[in-house]
Amino acid sequence: MTADRPADRAPRPGRRIEVDEESVRKSLAGLVLTIVELLRQLMERQALRRVDQGGISDEQIEKLGLTLMALERNMAELREHFGLTEDDLNLDLGPLGPLLPRDRAP
Repeated sequence: MTADRPADRAPRPGRRIEVDEESVRKSLAGLVLTIVELLRQLMERQALRRVDQGGISDEQIEKLGLTLMALERNMAELREHFGLTEDDLNLDLGPLGPLLPRDRAP
């Protein structure tokens, strides 16, 4: 026992944390993809607001649409690669509800 560690927090001999490398990899990938998906959805909403406000040209709208579709396709490929679903990325924030709103049609 050290001076900065209380007696009840002292390490117990023989106790080991079993870590499954695959589950750790999948959890980390899920966390990273959750953040990327949140940013993707925010970018999509911002783009739609700009389109609705009429501040961009038809050519820019086309490029924006293609870019957002490609990003969504890439996210689907990454989810599939790591064996994750959209629901796996949607963290439950308790009383605040889900992190990622699913207000669009599938």
